[in-house]
Amino acid sequence: MTLTTPSADTTASTTRTADSSVPLTPLLDERWSPRSFDPEAEVSDAQLTALLEAARWAPSCANQQSRRFVAARRGTETFRTIHEALVGFNAAWAGDAGALVVGIAETSTVEGDVRPYAEYDLGQSVAHLTVQAHAEGLHAHQMAGVEWDRLVAAFGLGDNLKPLVVTAIGTVAPAERLQEALAEREVAPRERLSLDELVLVRD
Repeated sequence: MTLTTPSADTTASTTRTADSSVPLTPLLDERWSPRSFDPEAEVSDAQLTALLEAARWAPSCANQQSRRFVAARRGTETFRTIHEALVGFNAAWAGDAGALVVGIAETSTVEGDVRPYAEYDLGQSVAHLTVQAHAEGLHAHQMAGVEWDRLVAAFGLGDNLKPLVVTAIGTVAPAERLQEALAEREVAPRERLSLDELVLVRD
């Protein structure tokens, strides 16, 4: 991949803490979503198992566990299949990640019983996966810019299995490896709405 030399300062540290109103546990305070990954660093099989175990043990509505995953490490055919379904900027950088994980909501049982909280359950499990990734010394970046129909066809997903997110996991690398527009976004200040804007009622 040909890189453009960024005009902005992209030499910021790969560790980026949150500007939180109160102290947070470091696993949350230092969690962020990079796009620049080290293409030489690997996610071990043991690490990938730990991430999937964290997702497995996330809370679940009525313990229905209505989430499924397709996981692959870089260099495998499954990884290539997932990567080829990514669109836009995602396709440009995610191939350097050590692993890609497709998060899938099981929206109903095979018998047709609807599971209305499947997407919420999947979100919780992927959040747990990202925190475990940070505990493993890795970083994760979740993506929705994906040709979902390609993944449905490639992995033979039934009508009750809805892919919603692809998470790239790997070892963070300096931002200057990215093309200019992405490098600038990589080092932009981390921002969130204030608690006053988010919390509608608090007694």
